[in-house]
This record gives sequence, structure tokens and C-alpha cells, in this order.
Amino acid sequence: MNAPLKLHWWAAKPNFGDAISRAIVARVSGREVAWAKPGQADVFAIGSIMHVVRRGNRAPRADGRKPVVWGTGMLKPVQVDFLENVDVALLRGPISESLLGVSVPGYGDPGLLMAEVIDAPAREDRIGLVPHYAQLEDPAFREIVAAHPVLKLIDVRGDALEVCRQIASCAHVVSSSLHGLIVADSFGVPNTWLNPAGIHASPALKFLDYAAGVERALPRPVALGDLPGMLAGLPTGALPYAAGVARSKGELLHSFPAALKSAEESLQ
Repeated sequence: MNAPLKLHWWAAKPNFGDAISRAIVARVSGREVAWAKPGQADVFAIGSIMHVVRRGNRAPRADGRKPVVWGTGMLKPVQVDFLENVDVALLRGPISESLLGVSVPGYGDPGLLMAEVIDAPAREDRIGLVPHYAQLEDPAFREIVAAHPVLKLIDVRGDALEVCRQIASCAHVVSSSLHGLIVADSFGVPNTWLNPAGIHASPALKFLDYAAGVERALPRPVALGDLPGMLAGLPTGALPYAAGVARSKGELLHSFPAALKSAEESLQ
């Protein structure tokens, strides 16, 4: 029987976008997955955590093993002195690839595979509003939802799989959480980027990196105050970049190392 696969994800605060890393890696590998410190992980997947990968792997491990970086992204440029100590299977997007100075066979955030983990619920005629966890205490979000019943406020601090079901059930999603957009893309739900200003330094980089990876032309984010005037015109049809999403899903599955998979069962 396989031992649990050791995965590092950011767990300092409840946030579904980080928490779903465990479920997705378990589905793809066919193995149990356990949280591990950066210097002990077998694999890094979801998250803008390249600085954490570096922090835990600046020196080679005593046993010579190299952890796998699979679909990980970054918040800002990082020094590349750790790269010889890890195996980079895939990155979130071409900005991460360029900043690291490496070459990868494709791009994709593992969150795109959420539709392989849970069944898609029935669609509702609601527009999901998904603030980043750092914005949830801003009363402006609750005020706008109270004034516009078509909006459904989705709390990213809730049970991770339930948050994903709520996103998948919407006719459209408006999100300042990157994984609000990514999970919507996974289920083919059209979505709009909401201004992420203030969530952390250089907040746009990870969005642009992901969008370039799925060949999405991403306009500037919309301001929350402009949202009421846009509600009636938000699209509910197929994603115009659906082919890019499908390609990234395939590249994610193809690039996950066979050595990390269960011998009995895994997602092909």
C-alpha cells in the first residue's frame, strides 16, 4: 500500500483555493495526501507559493530526492538558487516560466481539475460574488448583495468542496479570488475579474500568469462599484477560451509524474 503523498499547501488561514490542492492531488495520484512542511514535501501544487518552494529547498536534501513542482505559481519574482533541487513538471503560466528562466511543456493551475473531483451541480440563475478572503470584512460586499438579489456572496473560508459547488452552480462568477475564476473555468462557468487591489503586493501578477496559460485575453479588473451597472449584461454562455482550458487540463494530467501515482488507481 502506498504511503500518503506529502504535499505542501498554504494553510495559515482558511481559504478554499489553497485547501483544494489536497483533493485534486489525491484524485490525480490515486493516493492519500498529507500536509507537509516545504522541506519535506514530495510535491507542490496549487498556490502562489514559489517563494515557499525556494525557502524549503535552497539546499539539496540529504537523501537526494527532489520534490515536484506541478502547476505552482508565484506572487512576485524569486531568486532561482533552488531550481537544481526541485523537478519542475508544470507551472501555472508563462510569466512564472519566464521569471524562473526555465522551460516547461505546458501551463495550468491544478484547480482546473476540480470538475474531475466533484460532480457539477445544477446551474442557478444567480451571479456568484467571490471576494478574496482579505476583503470579506469589507461591508461594501454585503451591501451590494443586499441591494441586488441576483448576487450570491460566496465565502471562501467555508468548506472547500462546498465553495466549489457554489461556484459551479452559478450562471456567472465575479471574483477577486484567483481560484474563484479558476474553479469557474473548470466547470465552464463564465466569469469576470474583480479588482484585487489590497489583497497583497503585486496582486495582478498571478491573475495575468494564469490567464496567459489558458490563452485568455483578460481585460482590466472591474471595480466593485461598477458591478451593479454590469449585472444585466454579464455573459452566461460558453467560455471563449474553452480550448485553452481543455488544453491546460490535458497538460496537467499528462505532466503529473507517474512515480508519484498509486500503482492501483489514478486519474488518467
